[in-house]
Amino acid sequence: MKNKKKKYSIDLRVIYDAIIISILIIADRVLKVYAVKKLKDHPNKPVINGILELNYLENTGAAFGLLRGQRIFFILVGTIIVCAIIWLVFKMPRKKKYVAAHIALSLIFAGAVGNMTDRIIYEYVIDYIYFSFIRFPVFNLADAYVTVSTIMLIILLLFVYKEDDLNFLRFKEKRLREIE
Repeated sequence: MKNKKKKYSIDLRVIYDAIIISILIIADRVLKVYAVKKLKDHPNKPVINGILELNYLENTGAAFGLLRGQRIFFILVGTIIVCAIIWLVFKMPRKKKYVAAHIALSLIFAGAVGNMTDRIIYEYVIDYIYFSFIRFPVFNLADAYVTVSTIMLIILLLFVYKEDDLNFLRFKEKRLREIE
């Protein structure tokens, strides 16, 4: 009988995901450093007059300033999200149809890490993008990553993936019996 050894290799998708995530986190960090240096304690800087401005804001809450001052809660939730994404990426089948899901998960991962980094370092998130024409709350690049990718995942789940495409998320039947 031949000795069968299971080979462990990192899938190329995981390497691509790591590269994408690294670039996104660096871009977010660079813009936040710029915001601190050039926008803090300065008036708003119009980018497109009457439409888009750069406006420095220290946000201790979540989107729209909700749950202000809940730093530990946000770090805990961010950590759970990051761990769940890592699990999903390694669990996801190695098929072309999941490339868009990988991109969306990479964006969410980068956004979570970007804002968690701020909460750990500063105890608040640095926001700086403001759409003045609709008086939209001030946000940052990491927030945009999470918003765009969440919309992308909803579209994928509603219109692209079928129920069978998500079977990889289920526990094996044997495991379910053992739990009961």
